[in-house]
Amino acid sequence: MPDREFRTLSGIELDPVYGPEPGDRRVERIGWPGEFPFTRGLYPTGYRGKPWTIRQFAGFGNARQTNERYRMILAGGGDGLSVAFDMPTLMGRDSDDPLSLGEVGHCGVAIDSAADLEVLFEGIDLGSVTTSMTISGPALPIFCMYVVAAERQGVDPRRLNGTCQTDIFKEYHAQKEWLFAPEPHLRLIGDLMVHTNATMPAYKPLSVSGYHIREAGSTAAQELAFTLADGFGYVELGLSRGLDVDSFAPQLSFFFDAHLDFFEEIAKFRAARRIWARWMRDRYGARTGRAQWLRFHTQTAGVSLTAQQPYNNVVRTAVEAMAAVLGGTNSLHTNALDETLALPTEQAAEVALRTQQVIAAETGVTNVADPLGGSWYVEALTDRLEAEAEAIFATVLRLGERRGQEPHPIGPVTAGLLAGIEDGWFTAEIAEASFAQQAELESGRRAVIGVNAHTTTVSGELEILRIDDSVETEQRALLARRRAERDGAAVDAALATLAAVARGTGDLVAPMLEACRAEATLGEICGTLRDVWGGWTETATF
Repeated sequence: MPDREFRTLSGIELDPVYGPEPGDRRVERIGWPGEFPFTRGLYPTGYRGKPWTIRQFAGFGNARQTNERYRMILAGGGDGLSVAFDMPTLMGRDSDDPLSLGEVGHCGVAIDSAADLEVLFEGIDLGSVTTSMTISGPALPIFCMYVVAAERQGVDPRRLNGTCQTDIFKEYHAQKEWLFAPEPHLRLIGDLMVHTNATMPAYKPLSVSGYHIREAGSTAAQELAFTLADGFGYVELGLSRGLDVDSFAPQLSFFFDAHLDFFEEIAKFRAARRIWARWMRDRYGARTGRAQWLRFHTQTAGVSLTAQQPYNNVVRTAVEAMAAVLGGTNSLHTNALDETLALPTEQAAEVALRTQQVIAAETGVTNVADPLGGSWYVEALTDRLEAEAEAIFATVLRLGERRGQEPHPIGPVTAGLLAGIEDGWFTAEIAEASFAQQAELESGRRAVIGVNAHTTTVSGELEILRIDDSVETEQRALLARRRAERDGAAVDAALATLAAVARGTGDLVAPMLEACRAEATLGEICGTLRDVWGGWTETATF
C-alpha cells in the first residue's frame, strides 16, 4: 500500500484525533485514545500506526485442503489465520469414532494428531504468522499439537504468537461443546495460563468469547456482560494460580460479534474497553495500561446472514465490519455471503477479504482515532450498555452468594458463573432474548430484506462448496496408517502418565505435550481424561 496521507478524499488535512472544546466535562468520562479508561481505543493514533489484523476464519475437509485455502488467504493480503475445526475435533473425538460418522471435515478441518497440524501449516512459518484456533473443550491438547507442529518446523515455541479460544464458560452458556464438568476444564485452563505465562510471552492462551453468546440469541448487553464476567472469572483463575495480574492479563484476549445495529455495536465495543479497564484496575489491582487493555477480535454476525437473496449478505457484512472498525477492533473476520448455506467457496472468501481491504484503503475511517467519540447518541448508548452490564454483574455475584457454601477458592465472580451454569440461568436468559427477537421477526415488527420484506428477486441459486464423503474415508484410512506406524508402547506410556497426573493435582501440559510428540490422537488424549473425570450433563431448563 502506498505511503499514507491523512486527508479526506477532497484534500482536507486531518488531525490524528478530535476532542471536545475546553470545559466540556465529557472528556473526564470517556478520556482520550490511548488513555484510561480506553473508551476511545487503546492507541493514541488509532489505526494510523497499526491497522487491525485481517484474520479470515477457514477450515474444511482435511488438513491438505485447508492448507491450500490458508495459502490463498495469505497471498491475497490476509495477515493472520483463524482455524475452524470440524465437529468431531471440537468434541475431542477422532475421525474414526462412531460418533464422528458423517461429520468429518464438514464444518471445519479434521484434526486427529500433531501430524495433521504439520500438514495444516506446511509452508507457513508459524514463527511469523499469528494463528487463532477456535476450539474450547479440547483446547489444551490442540494447543499441545500446535506446539509440536512448530517444533517439527524448527520454530522455537517461545516465538509463537496467536491465541487458542479455550473459553469453556461460553460453552456452558451458549455453544454446548464441553467435554467434562466445569471444574476439570478450569484446571486445564489454569495449567495452560501458567505454561504460556512462563514460556510463551506473546501467546494468548484465552480468547474470551461473546460471539457464540450473541449468535445464540442474546442481546448486545447480555453479550457484553456475560463475556466480561467470564473474563473476570479467568482473571480470578490466574490470580488463584499465583500469577501476577500485570504479567498474565495482557495475555487475555476477547472475541465479539459485530451485529447489524450499527451504533449499538460501536457503543458495545467502547463500553467493553471502559468496563474492563475499570474492573482490572479497581477490583483486580492491575497497575499497567497493558494489563487494563481489552484487546478483541471481531467476527461479523453469522446469524444475520440469510439463505434468501444471499448477495444481500455482502452489504450486511460490510456494515457490520464498519461498526467493528469504528468501535476499535484489533482484529477482524468478515463472513462470506454463502456461509448460511455451506462453507465459503474461494470466490466468496475473496469477496469477504476484499470487504475489509476496501474499508481499510478506500473509506478514510482509519485516518482518525475514534471518529465517533463525543457523539451524543454514541456516548449515551455506551453509558446505557455499561449500566445494563453492571446490573448483570451484580446478579452474577448474587448467584454465587446464594450457593450457601464457603467462598469459592477461585473467586466470587467464578462462584456466580458456576452457579449460573449449574442452575441454567445463563441458558434461560439467552433463550428469553432469542424468543423475543424471533417473535419480532415473525410478527413483521423487524424487517429482514429478502425474508419478510422485498422478497421478490431476480438472482438464482448459488454454487456452494460441498465436502465429498471421500474426505471422511481418506481421513480414517490416514489415521489407521499413522496408528500402525507409530511407537504404540510410547503412546501407551504417555497416556498412562497423563492419566496418573490427571488423578492428582499436577500440571497437565508437560505430559500432554509428550503424548502429542508420540502421536497420541486427540480422541485418545480426551478419552483418557474422560476415563478419569467423567462427562457432564447440563441441568434441563424450561
